[in-house]
Amino acid sequence: MNISLREVTEDNKKDILQIQVKEAQSGYIETVEDCLAEAAVCRMYKPVGLYLGELLVGFAMYGFFPEEGKQGRAWMDRLVIDASYQGQGLGTVMLEALIEKLISEYDCEQVYLSVYEDNVVAIRMYEKAGFCFNGERDEKGEKIMVKKLT
Repeated sequence: MNISLREVTEDNKKDILQIQVKEAQSGYIETVEDCLAEAAVCRMYKPVGLYLGELLVGFAMYGFFPEEGKQGRAWMDRLVIDASYQGQGLGTVMLEALIEKLISEYDCEQVYLSVYEDNVVAIRMYEKAGFCFNGERDEKGEKIMVKKLT
């Protein structure tokens, strides 16, 4: 598969803003528009379009926060596969690509994410990828998961 994570630019922003999850998932994640607004305020976030070849299939946002923990934390903060491309295994593929991006960009030993505890589909995918709950919650009450890379 030809997978790429591409920076949000004026050339692809309009298309990226069209990405939406299924209605039943909308309570689990912010809209892409909200994410881009948050990234505009907090420059540590890096929003990207998720591409399969030239086809835009999703959106993600990640970043490194040096003030968190003893050595800072690399966060995979958002992962959205457009509703029309769900059910094809792309969430897992894009999750792997995001983890590789975090490793190469931040040389991190752990990757963090947060998830609502009733989002069982996402939790199952994260657990299969090696993420475990660490007993913490974020400011929204989501449970924090961590993947140790070493």
